[in-house]
Amino acid sequence: MTSEFEDARTLVGVPDAFSRMWTPHRMAYISGDARPQDESVSQCPFCAAPDKSDEDALIVHRGRTCYVIMNLFPYNSGHLLVCPYEHMPLYTDLSPQARAEFGELTAAAMRVLQASASPHGFNLGMNQGAVAGAGVAGHLHQHIIPRWSGDTNFFPLVAGVKAIPEMLSDARRRLAKAWGDAG
Repeated sequence: MTSEFEDARTLVGVPDAFSRMWTPHRMAYISGDARPQDESVSQCPFCAAPDKSDEDALIVHRGRTCYVIMNLFPYNSGHLLVCPYEHMPLYTDLSPQARAEFGELTAAAMRVLQASASPHGFNLGMNQGAVAGAGVAGHLHQHIIPRWSGDTNFFPLVAGVKAIPEMLSDARRRLAKAWGDAG
């Protein structure tokens, strides 16, 4: 009985009709290597970010109790996170002042994204706890993901790849400028 398929190992380097999009930087996220090994403040990337320059940390805006930062592993271009400065896992742990600023920065981030990128909609969300999907479960963060009609395709389903058309540093610069223009 003959197989209808060729052994793919014999096709290494053979040209075909497919273009390949290599995203090796995402392997750190997929493998978990970029995640802290424990939930302590010393291992927390959201605690370390405010001590860096805005450019190095990809911070878009600093508030009194919370800040806005680019997601290192974005679902879409312009994917932002709102984080409290204080290391805490749950929304219910925020002080009333921090909870108010957390909400105001979420709304401001949506306005800035709307003005600078004209998305058709947004996904907002908080995964609280590792079991809920939080990659950094020890430090509360809210996702603000701009969405456009047709921004999903077969890449995530078939290849586990998301095409992001903009460098994080360029997106940070654009959004920080828009934030300043909006304020």
